[in-house]
Formats: sequence, structure tokens, C-alpha cells
Amino acid sequence: MLKQVSIYAENKRGAMLDITGILCAEKINILGSVTNDSAEYGIVRMVVSDPNRCVEILTEKGYICKLTNVLAVEVEDEVGNLNHLLAALYESYINVDYVYLSFNRESGKPIMVLHTEGPEEVEKCLQAKGFSLV
Repeated sequence: MLKQVSIYAENKRGAMLDITGILCAEKINILGSVTNDSAEYGIVRMVVSDPNRCVEILTEKGYICKLTNVLAVEVEDEVGNLNHLLAALYESYINVDYVYLSFNRESGKPIMVLHTEGPEEVEKCLQAKGFSLV
């Protein structure tokens, strides 16, 4: 299980540049990210190399941040593997709130980062089904 940082940012020109610049200056690596926007604000969800420090620094800079547990499932880079993962969750009556892509820098394999209710139980379910979690 990983800690994800959710950052609430004003939907304006340069907002992402500001966030990434702050993380760059602090030498915090972004390992995976997805952004959802609305008219005024967006939510930037990131898996980073130091989530606690990331929240600390961005909060000091005026951003509203939150840490959330997410699952990271390593899959082979083959057609249909995301579908296979989602089907296994569906068969177990598990809803996926959102999913985004990262990759394992050591193995080079894709990692599907996903958010569900009850991640501890979902983690056990996926392990029982033979999936490899990071």
C-alpha cells in the first residue's frame, strides 16, 4: 500500500508549474499523477518519493493537501491486463473510485495505482487472486 498526496489547487495558469517547482526544489520525485479539474479548483493526486514531506512543504506554501492510502498493483505490459485486474475486482464486488498509471523503476513494469474503499481488505483479496502489489 502506498500513500497518495491529494493537492487542491486553483484552476489557473501556472498552478501545476508552481507545484512541480516546489517539489523539484525539495528533491521530491513524482512517481505517478492524475489531475481532475473543475471550473475553479482541481485535485492533483500524486504518488511521490516522500509523501509526508510533500504534504508538509505544500501546506506551508498555502496548498490544502491530504494523504490517502492507495493500492499499487504491478502488472505485465500486455494487452488486457488492466481489464483483467478490474474484472477480478468486479467479481469480488469491489468498486474502483479511480485508477492511474505509474511504473516500477526497478522492473520497468507498469503499476496501476487505484483507490477503493477498505484498501487493506482489497489488498488481501488481490493477493489471494495472484496479483503482485507494491
